[in-house]
Amino acid sequence: MKIIAASAHQKAAEGQNIIELPNDADPLALDLTGVTRIDLHFPKFSDGRAFSQARLLRQRCKFTGEIRATGDVLIDQLVQMARCGFDVAVLREGVDLADAQRQFDRFSAFYQGDALQPQPHFARPA
Repeated sequence: MKIIAASAHQKAAEGQNIIELPNDADPLALDLTGVTRIDLHFPKFSDGRAFSQARLLRQRCKFTGEIRATGDVLIDQLVQMARCGFDVAVLREGVDLADAQRQFDRFSAFYQGDALQPQPHFARPA
């Protein structure tokens, strides 16, 4: 997962096909033709609806473009975001990028399947 600072995040520019999806919108109702990036918003860290949206986009809609987490993104959420299908996380102001990257060093593998690796650990080839 790519992690960027809030100051480096750029909203959709002219000619880009980017959707900024509110966290109460149904991702299954989207026309994803030509869409290269979807920004899912976390209005506050305790609102996890964007996790479900990302999972739906990856698994049911088979969206292969970039899914970006914006808003109140905390370090503690990054690993779960990656497992749900997010490619990029925009950290909120004041969060250190190096501290955020260390989260991924702490957790190298998971027993359960997820959006990145659908098969559970026991069912994967040796």
